[in-house]
Amino acid sequence: MNAVAPRRVEVVNFGCRLNLVEGEAMRRVAGVAGDLTVVNTCAVTGEAVRQARQAIRRLKREAPQRDIVVTGCAAHIRPELFAAMPEVAKVLGNAEKLDPTAFATGRRVEVGDIFARPYAWPAGGEIEGRTRAFLAVQNGCDHRCTFCIIPYGRGASRSMPPKEILAAVETCVEKGAKEIVLTGVDLTAYGRDFGGGPKLGGLVKAILRAAPTLPRLRLSSIDCIETDAEFVEAMQNEPRLMPHLHLSLQSGDDMILKRMKRRHSRADAIRFCAALRRVRPDIVFGADLIAGFPTETDKMFENTLALVEECALTHLHVFAFSARPGTPAANMPQLAPHVIATRARRLRQAGEVSLARHLTRQVGRTLTLLTEQGDTARAGDFTKVRLRDVSPGRLVTARIVGQDGKMLVGCRETV
Repeated sequence: MNAVAPRRVEVVNFGCRLNLVEGEAMRRVAGVAGDLTVVNTCAVTGEAVRQARQAIRRLKREAPQRDIVVTGCAAHIRPELFAAMPEVAKVLGNAEKLDPTAFATGRRVEVGDIFARPYAWPAGGEIEGRTRAFLAVQNGCDHRCTFCIIPYGRGASRSMPPKEILAAVETCVEKGAKEIVLTGVDLTAYGRDFGGGPKLGGLVKAILRAAPTLPRLRLSSIDCIETDAEFVEAMQNEPRLMPHLHLSLQSGDDMILKRMKRRHSRADAIRFCAALRRVRPDIVFGADLIAGFPTETDKMFENTLALVEECALTHLHVFAFSARPGTPAANMPQLAPHVIATRARRLRQAGEVSLARHLTRQVGRTLTLLTEQGDTARAGDFTKVRLRDVSPGRLVTARIVGQDGKMLVGCRETV
């Protein structure tokens, strides 16, 4: 057997699925610069930045001969922080990271105006080591939530033209993708920059019409208040649109939502979940929630905790509040770190209880699963299933025989 030459470009991704898509694109374009490691950073929390810096030091220790290029939101927003690290050979902004010429220049820092430079859409395709294709159809954000620094790393909201999306979907299907995940920074803003063009619901319908052999279409995080009637109709009438939505909720208290400059109320979130359950009873909701936002009282926190039950949120992403320099929330009265940590722990515990309840309800059912690596699979509602002796990237039917509090246990049905 011939030895396989090592990859010239290693990409280490942090953060969102959009980074995952762009990371795969960088793996293809960065080879012009020779052997190197690209660290694709996230700026959502201070912890994400700390982890990226820690990884950079470790990667240099492990492979001192390889140059390290740092990019992503944290690098774009604070290029000087990474340029000061002796382990870093080059810093690229989000406006430059998909441009092969930026990797090849002799300049150590290449960070341009993210609001001025056109965005190069990364091609969709099978993500290495995974069983589904991720397709970035939107980037940037026009909102200014008081806790969020990401718009300054991603720029204004812009949408991929529908014609290009349908071509990318066709490519993914030809490559054998059983599931395509639409992703973006503010996915429900899709199409607003087109004027009279299709919004997210219309896009979903167009994709499923154009790709009749695609078994599954899934959405990444959405903003409940930005959805329209066509989106609800698609969820009701399109069985290939998976019954799982991850909601950017952040809080369950109206005063905190107002101080965050969110666009929905607590009642809006509850009403949205109830409306979707009426038209799609098998739908499962996940959510992003922030614990310990500045000025949050015990009562305000209890409102967020109660929202887990009232919306039956199953898959939680809980963030302990992290003040991001340059955001209004960083100048608000901060809570004590131990209070933030305690509230984050309680929210995670509530999520674990809700997930266990959901898992228990699935035992005894027969589900169609998409297999992944490591003897696992995903149900349509994104619930993870342990399933033995199957290769990744296949749609199989399995009977659910148990659960362990974190995932289901399935037994594949034989034909």
